[in-house]
Amino acid sequence: MNQRLPVQGAQGDLLRLVATGKAESRADLARLSGLAASSVSLRVEELIDAGLLAEEGSGASRGGRRPRLLRLSARAGVLAVADLGAHHVRLGLLDLSGAPLVVEERPCEIADGPRATLDRIADGFDEMVAAHVPAGVPLRGVGTGIPGPVDPATRRVVTPSRMPGWNDFPVADHLATRYDLPILVENDANLMAAGEARWWPDHENLMVVKAGTGIGCGVIVNGRLHRGRGAAGDISHVRVRSDSSVICACGHPDCLEAYASGAALMTALSEAGIEVTRPADIVSLVHDAVPEATSLVRNAGRRIGEVLTVLVNFFNPDVVAVGGSLSAAEPLITSIRAAVWERCLPLATRDLEIAPARAGRDAALLGAGALLLEAALTHP
Repeated sequence: MNQRLPVQGAQGDLLRLVATGKAESRADLARLSGLAASSVSLRVEELIDAGLLAEEGSGASRGGRRPRLLRLSARAGVLAVADLGAHHVRLGLLDLSGAPLVVEERPCEIADGPRATLDRIADGFDEMVAAHVPAGVPLRGVGTGIPGPVDPATRRVVTPSRMPGWNDFPVADHLATRYDLPILVENDANLMAAGEARWWPDHENLMVVKAGTGIGCGVIVNGRLHRGRGAAGDISHVRVRSDSSVICACGHPDCLEAYASGAALMTALSEAGIEVTRPADIVSLVHDAVPEATSLVRNAGRRIGEVLTVLVNFFNPDVVAVGGSLSAAEPLITSIRAAVWERCLPLATRDLEIAPARAGRDAALLGAGALLLEAALTHP
């Protein structure tokens, strides 16, 4: 069986339509691709012979014989993806459609530096493939989300906060010493946005805020991730108004992250004599109605909302989705909504949805799978 990738041209387009769930039959492929039915059938047979597609079962009839359903072959391959945080990493194996096969969370200290951290991620990938992937099923690509800016051209980390030793580190090149495969390196908020976008199928313009230890934002424009030159959506270092002055980890005063990130809130709680070790602990305090935590979260939401006000007026998105560990604290999203509704133009908020993210904890893994599939299909 010749399970070959990349698949380019018309074959790649057809495989992509099945992988993304847009097409379930040969008739769907002909309708969506514009190819003749005979051309579609020829290419589908080639993809089946290559071990990339399978055809089984029956779909709903549209007036004739019930069509056979197409799906990715279970033996077409897997993708290994990681979502790296400050103190942990979530590792996942996905099929080529982006559906998770297995997800594990492991301790991992980003402050240990890039080489040790990336080697730990790669070791985890190898262990999971050995434990969960049948022999003969190939690994098609690897990817990781980074909680800092990533240059999309070089796939290097650029002046990150709270990531000692990572600046200008060639993440993709280092992983390439372990894997001769397509490699994805992307900012974690961008991956979250790419994963979240699939949960809003009728909306093409989204801002996806990640509120965790740090603060980030991914931007979806016309259904596609907008990277700019690597800093698109980086709201963490927007200056906010304050009666006091706090120096951010980036060296500038009064950045949003210095007041509204999980790290900033943990510091403020510690100064109040309340020790917490991760943003999820702050959420637990809010659920227990601890006033210091509730007040801090409410103020963080207001500051985030004030920054988003400018962006909502400028970009006019369909949706602002709020994810990350702090998003489980209801006062955060309520305060974001209040600030945006109060300060934005009515036209900008007329049909705007501000809501908790829908994709859950694995949003970044799902986004990595979607972007990595594209890379695997086109990688020379």
